[in-house]
Amino acid sequence: MMEEQISVFDIFKIGVGPSSSHTLGPWRAAERFVQFLRSENLFSRVVRVKVLLYGSLAKTGRGHGTDIAVMLGLGGYDPVSMDTSLIDSIIHDIHTAETLDLGSSFAIRFNPQEDIHFLFQESLPFHPNALTIQAFTDNGEAISQTFYSIGGGFVVTADESSLEQQRKNLPYPGQNAADLLKWVAETGLKISEVVHQNELVWRSREDVRSGLLNIFRVMCECAYRGCHASGVLPGGLKVTRRAAALSEKLLAGAEYSDFDQWVEQIRKQGSGFQYTLDWVSCFALAINEENAAFARVVTAPTNGAAGVVPAVLLYYIIFCDGYNDDKIITFLLNAGEIGAIFKKGSTISAAMGGCQAEIGVSSAMAAAALTECLGGTQQQALMAAEIAMEHHLGLTCDPVGGLVQIPCIERNTMGAIKAITASQLALQANPDNAKVSLDEVIRTMWTTALDMNSKYKETSDGGLAVHVPISLPEC
Repeated sequence: MMEEQISVFDIFKIGVGPSSSHTLGPWRAAERFVQFLRSENLFSRVVRVKVLLYGSLAKTGRGHGTDIAVMLGLGGYDPVSMDTSLIDSIIHDIHTAETLDLGSSFAIRFNPQEDIHFLFQESLPFHPNALTIQAFTDNGEAISQTFYSIGGGFVVTADESSLEQQRKNLPYPGQNAADLLKWVAETGLKISEVVHQNELVWRSREDVRSGLLNIFRVMCECAYRGCHASGVLPGGLKVTRRAAALSEKLLAGAEYSDFDQWVEQIRKQGSGFQYTLDWVSCFALAINEENAAFARVVTAPTNGAAGVVPAVLLYYIIFCDGYNDDKIITFLLNAGEIGAIFKKGSTISAAMGGCQAEIGVSSAMAAAALTECLGGTQQQALMAAEIAMEHHLGLTCDPVGGLVQIPCIERNTMGAIKAITASQLALQANPDNAKVSLDEVIRTMWTTALDMNSKYKETSDGGLAVHVPISLPEC
């Protein structure tokens, strides 16, 4: 089997909520389809486009904005840079005019009600998150491509084995935690340092540094926005945002005007256990409330779990004196590598593995990163990741109403707290005495995913999704 090469920038992607597999992935698929039409000199001949959504993309696609994402992708909008406040008006105009601009002011007839098909009873064997995009030309020719959104914003076709990047000769290649341990034992490097050396094969030192600090910036902006946005989340469940009220209560009228001043005020108010716990929960709530509101977030490794890693990172910079560029980069390099190991050995797709593949993986990423940053050994960092995942095994994905809100938002708070606890346990332990390795828990996660009933894999066919009346305002 060919070794899969995954960069930290594949794990951490800037995009738009609410779902990496149901929103960002289909968005990227639509962009790729338009690029394909251009490359084949078919673009100017297209008169109609249809989209077929299968399996999980059909069953929870409306709640996750899959149809919206596809239209934006076909329309040439970039999830990294577009003004997300324009999304509602763009989609409204498409519905009203029944036309879609494929970019370059090239408009075709497009009726979302007729041209986007949710095939609830059909699934494709390669992956539950499948979509086919069809284009019809002026002479009746039909062109189609089928894409699979395999989690974390990754999109592949059936004949693509992994990422769309040129393979490189990495200095420290590996597929699992055992490979990583081999390299750190041979070199004496920290996990983050091994990862950094691999990253330098793909990018310059400055690009790695600036790219990771940009990821951190987007995470912070998302948390700050979420802690200052009130109201009700979109989608019909009438879930009330909680982060802003909690932030205001914890700061008790303290004055500030930007993120850094906000961080300083949080520090000034104390560092007790309950206060710290409240802030970790607040950070996670804020980010995933933003995610649910179609705002800009960072996959970590997915959108549905986007709050865990940033919440623990904010805990580190605020309460553990980690507000330093080098320390932040160390944190993200370590976390990204743990996410990559999980993707290689199991899955980061809830449609394949349930929520253990999202919140569980993000908690393991955060736990390992925090452990290294707090001075833990390489073995202790991997032990922390194992502990975090061990206590997420079997976690189902059962979003109420197909929305990334209940129980998804609160689950990010749980994942963040478990990550911190796992880190503390590992820091006080001797890894030589551990009975379960990270690779063993990853294999267990995958076999658990295979055994898990499909109704608990992001379909909203089981669990809370069927037992909680959607008329309830919030959980």
